Amino acid sequence: MEETVPSVEAYEAAMVLSGVGDALGYRGGRWEYCTSGPQIHAELAELGGLEAITLQPPEWPVSDDTILHLATAEGLATGTSQLRPGEPGGYRIPFNPTGTGCGAAMRSLAIGLRYPHAWELPTLIRVSIESGRMTHHHPTGYLGALAVALFGALGARGEPPERWGAELLRVLPLAWDYVEGAGVAVGDNAAAWPFFGDAWHRYLESRGLLEGRGPPQVPSLPSPAERDAAYLGWALEGWPGRSGHDAPMVALEALLAAGGCWEDLCARGVLHGGDNDSTGTIAAGCWGLRGGLAPVPPGLHCCLEHRGRLRDAAHRLHALAWGRC
Repeated sequence: MEETVPSVEAYEAAMVLSGVGDALGYRGGRWEYCTSGPQIHAELAELGGLEAITLQPPEWPVSDDTILHLATAEGLATGTSQLRPGEPGGYRIPFNPTGTGCGAAMRSLAIGLRYPHAWELPTLIRVSIESGRMTHHHPTGYLGALAVALFGALGARGEPPERWGAELLRVLPLAWDYVEGAGVAVGDNAAAWPFFGDAWHRYLESRGLLEGRGPPQVPSLPSPAERDAAYLGWALEGWPGRSGHDAPMVALEALLAAGGCWEDLCARGVLHGGDNDSTGTIAAGCWGLRGGLAPVPPGLHCCLEHRGRLRDAAHRLHALAWGRC
């Protein structure tokens, strides 16, 4: 099937809005660590809503999520791939039974933008897993990186979000083949492997998306409290969006529910109780591939910290991925 070539503006929107979702959800640490979606939305109303906000330091800096995403994007554009070049396997760390966090997931959208083609799937699997387990050597952690990279690739080539989860389940056995073949802590990885796929199978089944066909059966969840309760049901250790499995899950839920509405995307994927700067980075970045910058209030992106670097990284990634198409 012929792939749709995305515009460079779509890549720019994806990278810039990933920073917007981060800065908005972070709010200098005030909202990142807030467990109450209702409180966040009440404070947003006091600020005058999204239209009244200008995201810029010192009140609205980006967090480490954007810094690490930028580092990943710029590394992909320049060829950097190792933490300790020259030392065999120097970028690998031991298996970590607690390495389930979303830190690998929130920085991996750029991997999908760099390797968006269907024929590049083995490379996307390898790069996302190895990038992920540089810091999160646990399947729940590094498979989050694979999920977000895959969502970026699918979004870049025009696949609608209702297909993304089913494709992720299809790719997981290929990911295991890679992990087993790499021969690093295979026993530990095998023992911890099932949780991620089982969690995603349950989620997709509940949304009628196991086969990747719509329309998705997404509950309305009109209030912040209802969304908090739903996301809490997917979470580890009572912190929605904190882990590698549920950060992309919250982001996908927001994309499915919001469609083309930026405000709904923010309400569901960014402004909730939990690790909302990480889910915001993923959700807003993926949304940008389809929605672009035009529907977004200018104050949210025109003065964004590191906007120029995000834009430049997007242009380089687009040229590398699609320049010969």
